[in-house]
Amino acid sequence: MYEDALARVDIFSGLGKKELKDLATYCGESTYPPGTVLLSQGEQGLGLFILTKGIVRITRVNSPDGAEQVLGTAGAEEVIGEMALLDDLPRSATVTAVDEVTVLKLPLWEFRRFLRRSLHSDPDVGLALLAVLSRRLRKAEQRALE
Repeated sequence: MYEDALARVDIFSGLGKKELKDLATYCGESTYPPGTVLLSQGEQGLGLFILTKGIVRITRVNSPDGAEQVLGTAGAEEVIGEMALLDDLPRSATVTAVDEVTVLKLPLWEFRRFLRRSLHSDPDVGLALLAVLSRRLRKAEQRALE
């Protein structure tokens, strides 16, 4: 049901139809109105979100006065929330819907099951995930220089 949406996401685009179908069975779809907080900085990561419609703003509180720093935006075919699933640390940023947003949610335990199985059978999945994280790090470094 959600295989096509998953196939358009960079970390899942290299998967075959069988793997996409398997992964899709564990996804649930949710829609959020503008202004809704999807993920909160500091909370435990319980799932991965795959944006299928809309735009979200990604912010982080870096100072004791509570001032938010805008880290960027994300839209359809992008993944959010994966970092907390990989390192077991709290969410590093807050993600808020800018307009109506639809997401596929993949629970933590299913994401990890998928990673274990995929990394064993197809290491390119791990390389794709590392590439996504590397691009995000480069963007953050570029913002820091500006």
